[in-house]
This record gives sequence, structure tokens and C-alpha cells, in this order.
Amino acid sequence: MKYRITHVTSYRYAEAVALSHNRAHLAPRDGDGQRVASFALDIQPTPAAHRTGSDAFGNRVDAFVVQQPHRVLAVAARSEVEVERPPAPDPSATPPWESLAVTAQELEVEEYRWESSLIPASPALRAFALANTFPGQYVLSAGLALTNAIHRGFVYDPRATAVDTPVLKALELRRGVCQDFAGVLIGALRSLALPARYVSGYLETDAPVGRPRLVGADATHAWVQVWCGGAAGWVHLDPTNGCIAGDRHIVTAIGRDFADVSPLRGMVLGGGASSVQVAVDVARV
Repeated sequence: MKYRITHVTSYRYAEAVALSHNRAHLAPRDGDGQRVASFALDIQPTPAAHRTGSDAFGNRVDAFVVQQPHRVLAVAARSEVEVERPPAPDPSATPPWESLAVTAQELEVEEYRWESSLIPASPALRAFALANTFPGQYVLSAGLALTNAIHRGFVYDPRATAVDTPVLKALELRRGVCQDFAGVLIGALRSLALPARYVSGYLETDAPVGRPRLVGADATHAWVQVWCGGAAGWVHLDPTNGCIAGDRHIVTAIGRDFADVSPLRGMVLGGGASSVQVAVDVARV
């Protein structure tokens, strides 16, 4: 599948901003079944400095500084990506979850086994994990069981949570959005000592039957990768949709939790009250 992605973020301020420092994870990743044909970032006002590099997780990071006074900051990311993700392994080809060991050659996955700043270790998460898995279950089977438990047992409700809602609160409410569901799944997998990481990206969505597709109606998406051993590697799980992520999922960044992969974050001097608008369009080419 080939996609053209437009992601526009606009910040509006009641008063002039004198200085703005920003950090963006907006470029899709190369590899793991993805090939980035092009990526362009348009920033208004024009930054005084703009540096591109990689973070500790291999994601592209754009850091920029706007020094001229402004009341609107507009960041438009435009990408063209081809996705042909390899098929997921048969669950029986993955080891039982209790016996999954990380070899010396796989030490880079070890950091995803432990709690992180936004996804703490918790008896509640372990109880949820144990209630939906059983001893001797294959790693991928356990991951799919937890994915489906969230998909069936949680309600998608954008009004129930906010971007800073703790993962344990989302678990208690059994409500939230993709970010919350990804956090719960990661916490549950890690409670079983399974490496799991947060994935930020996009998902091609279909218009309702009989209605035209709405440009800009899509949004950023979040899902999970679980480590299934050296032979199977990382497998993408989407608890919001109860499925293994496939060619309609486009990866932008990976990390321990949302704090590592926020699409755009920064600090401003001045500005007063502010509002933000985000429009994402994922169009199949």
C-alpha cells in the first residue's frame, strides 16, 4: 500500500510568543515493512534554527526554534510512504510467555520489559493480565488474548480521558482512546515480564457507507509491539481495533510510552492562553 499523509498542527496564542523551542516526531520510520519515499516539514513562522537527528529509539527528531514574535505556530508534515509489512508469525512458533528469555544479542529489547514514566508496574495491571492469559500460553497468543480483552471490554470514549490521564485510571474506567488502550496493553504485557513498546503513527480509515471520505478527519493512532523471541521478533498489536496491525498502520515513532514519541511538544515564552488544532489526512495513493 502507498499512502500520502498530511499532518497539520496549529497553535494559536492570545498574546505574542517571544520564543518557542519545539521537538517533533512527525517523520515515518524506514524499515519493518515501511519505505519512506519523501518527507517534508513546513514550519511557520520560519525557524531561526532547525536541526534533524535521531533519538535513542532510532526515531527521526526535528528540533527547531522560533525567535520572532508570533501568535500562530503552524507545523505541516507531508509524507509519502509505502507499507508492505511481513505477515505475523503463527502463535505456535513463539515460546510460552513464562519461558521467554532475552539473549545477549537481544539486549536492546530488555529496556521495554520494565516500567516507564507513564506506565508504572501495578498489581492491577498484573491481575488484568493473569485474568486473560494462562500458564504455558504462547507469547503471541497471550498478546492477542490481552488485545482482544481490551477491544471487547473497553469503550472507545474520547471524552473519558485526556492526554495526561494515568494508565491505571483508564484501566479502572475501562474507557478511553487508543493512547489509553495501548498503555494498558503495554502495562499488562510488562507485568508478565514481556518486552512491549509504544507505537505512534497513523491508520488509514474508511468513510461510513454512503458518505464521502472526509479530508483531515483522520487522527494520529497508537498501538503496541510485543517481543515474541528472536525468531519472530516484534509483532504489532492494535487493542483499539482488536487486531494485528498490518499494511494500513503507518509507524512514525516507537518508545517506552507516549512521553518518548509525542508528535509535537515544546516550551514557549509568553503567549498567554492557547488552543491547538490538529488535522491528519491519510490517503491511499
